Amino acid sequence: MVLAAGLGTRMRPITDSTPKPLVKISGKPLIDHVLDRLDEAGVESAVVNVHHMADQIRKHLSQRRRPRIVISDERGELLGTGGGVKKALPELGDAPFFHINSDTIWMEGVKPNLARLALAFDPAAMDALLLLAPVAGSIGYSGRGDFAMTPDGRLRRRAEHEIAPFVYAGAAILTPALFKGAPDGNLSLTALFERAAQAQRLHGLRLEGLWMHVGTPEAIAEAESAIRTSAG
Repeated sequence: MVLAAGLGTRMRPITDSTPKPLVKISGKPLIDHVLDRLDEAGVESAVVNVHHMADQIRKHLSQRRRPRIVISDERGELLGTGGGVKKALPELGDAPFFHINSDTIWMEGVKPNLARLALAFDPAAMDALLLLAPVAGSIGYSGRGDFAMTPDGRLRRRAEHEIAPFVYAGAAILTPALFKGAPDGNLSLTALFERAAQAQRLHGLRLEGLWMHVGTPEAIAEAESAIRTSAG
């Protein structure tokens, strides 16, 4: 599942005419960075939800052959990070699935991070396994973090006045069970993550490599500079 329905308000004025998933980093739209990662991980089919400037995204994705794209159309109602996934569950099936924000981008370490997520996922113990980037050293991120992680990988959300060492990197493996009993309509994944954490079924895996948070126009140049430095 690739989330591509957001409004991209912090990326304005670029997103006044271009949806955020189509904003280019080093000559490639953000969503293609994500879909290429999924293709490299062996994913054959990806559900992409659309809302804002949906026609532009649909037209762009019609040119892709791998993975096969299934569009989940949310133009009638913006459903949020959780509601969009719940709407798409019939397309996603009964098994655990990758879940990726269309604007997340990272440079790999020794082993691809999606492959590491797949190897680390244990459906008996987890409803969600989140890829986490260290707050220190990530490109373009200046927040207070999202989670603390125990030695066995269980996650605890940051308290209001706390600083946490890890930020959610926008990629995860989720199970359909995470959405059991969740209401229809606009729904945030954050609430579902919190419920899983309370049940000790929310786990994390530290990203290997370098995560880049491309949330503003200024962050585009930072990300491209980091990619050029790595390539050099």
